[in-house]
Amino acid sequence: MEQFFTQNNEIILKLIIAIVLGMFIGAERLLVHKEAGMKTHSLVAMGATLFIIVSEFLSEKYAGVSGFNPGIIASNIVVGIGFLGAGLIILHGDRLMGLTTASGLWVTAGIGIAVGFGLFNLATISTVLVLLIFITMNILEKPIRKISDKNENLSRDI
Repeated sequence: MEQFFTQNNEIILKLIIAIVLGMFIGAERLLVHKEAGMKTHSLVAMGATLFIIVSEFLSEKYAGVSGFNPGIIASNIVVGIGFLGAGLIILHGDRLMGLTTASGLWVTAGIGIAVGFGLFNLATISTVLVLLIFITMNILEKPIRKISDKNENLSRDI
């Protein structure tokens, strides 16, 4: 077992970094009471990283095989996350809900892909930017929503 950890410490590090970065994004979603929180975002980031690690192993193993393209794995991560995200988006009355969480999962998968390819700086900067967007926009949107809700109530009364 010790040999596994010493031979695969880069893989383990990638998976752990993906989990931690996904947790940060998921924590923000949890704080604003969204369904997809820390577990979901961590799993998406780790899953994307895992698929990239597998694709790198496959590209080494089948390097000489004609027609083999391990890059397809990365592109299919995006498709899979799109399917997952579509399940989060619902129309509730006249309001569309879940779009931000779905896009957060999509970006989290991108962060996982970056980690899988060993682009740790890109993944970390992207995580910080996602959190900046979520937190800053949440602060900025509150007064705008109050104005919008007030205008909507006024138009109903007329």
